[in-house]
Amino acid sequence: MTTSLPAPRRIGFIGLGAMGLGMSRNLHKHRLLAAVWNRTAAKAEAIARETGCVVAKTPADLATLCDAIAMCVSADDDVLAMVDALLPTIRRDAIVIDCSTVGANTARTAALRLRERGAHFIDAPVSGGVEGARDGTLAVMCGGDDDVFQRARPVLEAMGRTVTHFGPTGSGQAAKATNQIMCAGVIQAVAEAMAFAKAEDLPLDKLIETLGKGAGSSWYFVNRAPNIVRDSYPPGFRVRLHEKDLKICRAMAQRHGVQLPLIEMTLVHYRRLIEQGHGDEDISTLFHLKDALFAAAAADPKRADET
Repeated sequence: MTTSLPAPRRIGFIGLGAMGLGMSRNLHKHRLLAAVWNRTAAKAEAIARETGCVVAKTPADLATLCDAIAMCVSADDDVLAMVDALLPTIRRDAIVIDCSTVGANTARTAALRLRERGAHFIDAPVSGGVEGARDGTLAVMCGGDDDVFQRARPVLEAMGRTVTHFGPTGSGQAAKATNQIMCAGVIQAVAEAMAFAKAEDLPLDKLIETLGKGAGSSWYFVNRAPNIVRDSYPPGFRVRLHEKDLKICRAMAQRHGVQLPLIEMTLVHYRRLIEQGHGDEDISTLFHLKDALFAAAAADPKRADET
């Protein structure tokens, strides 16, 4: 395969969840979306009514209609199941662009299976939340053969603003794992800081407005700290999904013989949140655990005696 092959023009999309829905809409805006498939058929039918694309009956049917297939599903087993479902009918030189967050070894396995059919694979996990998926401003981290990446670039740029090729298959997932570790640190810091600010009786809305322009700000702080003020945690990124991602990070670090304290601490906290019924809320719900520390301290009779 060489770069003389044309860029894909008929794109199928698998996985119309919170992220996939916005990504598929942006493919449509660039006149690339040809067909969709989703386990919940109603979601596929809704986007088809909106865009005029075809609803495929099965992933195999989708593969016959498209010269590239993008997908955004939940876990490693889902990625391999979808690849296996595409294999019988996938076109030679077609490209599967996987925007899911999975292990680097899963990406390599998927690429090998497709290669045996004369097709290609790009691991292309994304970051930027549902807002980035909606607005087409995602950061897309890619792994795979460079010539395949160059062919796929117009598709990737329809979904993301920053599209970077990091190296061979699995490199995109390694970059995304790096991102997820960084996110864990930011989430922990924002939750603790906001719990502290609440305990100090600061006006949290004014605090967010001010600190959002300071040195400690981040995309996450500006876009997710308001959840804490509203005490509402709609799933921009669910606790269960970040827990899954951090377990991938843990496994990758363990292959180097390393255990990272930030990953371990956040996994413990996520397990507590899931046990408390917060697993399908946004990760900013971690504030509950930090706020509880101050509430417990305030209720401690020993502390009352000391003050």
